[in-house]
Amino acid sequence: MAVGKEIRGKIKGVENTKKITKAMEMVAASKMRRAQERMRAARPYSEKIRVIAANLSHANQEYKHPFLVTRSQSKTVGLIVVTTDKGLCGGMNTNVLRLVTNKLREVEGQGCKIETVAIGNKGLGFLNRVGAKVSAQVVHLGDTPHLDKLIGPVKVLLDAFQDGKLDKVYLCYTKFVNTMKQEPIVEHLLPLPEDRLEVKKEDHSWDYLYEPDAQTVIDELLVRYVEALRPLQRNESSTTVAGYYFSSVRM
Repeated sequence: MAVGKEIRGKIKGVENTKKITKAMEMVAASKMRRAQERMRAARPYSEKIRVIAANLSHANQEYKHPFLVTRSQSKTVGLIVVTTDKGLCGGMNTNVLRLVTNKLREVEGQGCKIETVAIGNKGLGFLNRVGAKVSAQVVHLGDTPHLDKLIGPVKVLLDAFQDGKLDKVYLCYTKFVNTMKQEPIVEHLLPLPEDRLEVKKEDHSWDYLYEPDAQTVIDELLVRYVEALRPLQRNESSTTVAGYYFSSVRM
């Protein structure tokens, strides 16, 4: 009798755990859907601002914004590392941090200095362990990260590049493909590659009236464009899409 009672108790415990896990899965799935909707909503804005920036840069070729200037020799490189705040999400953080490690070795092998910005607690811990210089950081962004919290830390590297203190800036993140596949990427962010501001055939070309002047408009627009790239990449990363599922269902 005692054995049967113990077995029934274990069965009941497993059933209770199943109910709790099912409820957490439903909450996590709902969060992930909302994150995907925000990601899709950001894409038209990013594409439209790219079209305008491309048209303006080609219409005023006598002026070149610092974000478009390629320096012949790289002495200092910036890395923006995007990871999750929580663990138990498979190889998501491990894969992107492996690429970051390879990039750090490559840059150091070229005799260049490195400055980093950490977005996410796991990336911050990794950069501190390897002894990388962390110029700024932002962690614990929650389920709905806002642009105003991201601009400050990353603007440190943008301003350093604009002032000539950095020669290149790379964005290291995990691109969301689907719930079963996430692709780690190290992307060249600055100087902006030419293909990013290429005027496509389907893009409409317009003549613009500038207020106050073309240089000021281009300066502000390119900064907004680079800022638009970061939230879009982050919305595709583990911290805001797939990471919700894995971190929310952890026991």
